[in-house]
Amino acid sequence: MIERQKGKLAEELLYLVYPRRCFVCHKIVTPKGESVCTVCRKQLQPILEPRCKKCGKPLAKEEQEYCYDCTKGKHCYKEGMALYPYDSVMQKSIAYFKFQNRREYAKGYAEEMVKYFGERILNWKVDCMIPVPIHKKKQINRGFNQAEVLAKELSFLLSIPVDTTLIKRSKKTLPQKELNEEERRKNLINAFQIGKKGVKYKKIILVDDIYTTGSTIDACSEVLKTVGIQEIYFISLCIGTGYEV
Repeated sequence: MIERQKGKLAEELLYLVYPRRCFVCHKIVTPKGESVCTVCRKQLQPILEPRCKKCGKPLAKEEQEYCYDCTKGKHCYKEGMALYPYDSVMQKSIAYFKFQNRREYAKGYAEEMVKYFGERILNWKVDCMIPVPIHKKKQINRGFNQAEVLAKELSFLLSIPVDTTLIKRSKKTLPQKELNEEERRKNLINAFQIGKKGVKYKKIILVDDIYTTGSTIDACSEVLKTVGIQEIYFISLCIGTGYEV
């Protein structure tokens, strides 16, 4: 009982020194204990059904099973999902997260992801989560890999281990958002390689911040399958409604 009271006191003191910030407006979160403030929550639109059974993109009609991207091409992963559409609200939030060093946003992102589809993630019964790697130079310039920070927060909440060494980005590529679908695929040829041999995983989850058309997730999946991984899932914070990252 005494230890629990001490832990609660330490948590209260930490909050006073470093109050939680909303990942939409960056103001102190109210009510206390929430991931995002009450006003900003109204701006967020979690993706619910109907959504694509393959990638999780929102669908316009109940009778649809797959989005346009997933009907016209085959993906290397088994299944995936994202929490929010990549709209103006989340574009701004992720820009601050990645380029203004708001790493603390990852905790709120992870809490919201677990709230909406944590049970489904656990039902996949994977061996580990693997954050999509970024090139070494980009990570040095930015100071961190946003997918890795997000994966570690998810790991804490779901008790699923994270492996940051199995796959690495071996080629510096052009920004995917500036390319069309075919250019994206070509841009990612030989972009990833296995960084650690002798791994025995059978089922894994790839973690990224944004999914657009799936070219990055597919490129990672192709490489991971060469070491015997049989089932590959993905989770991302946001997903586009057209091309994918």
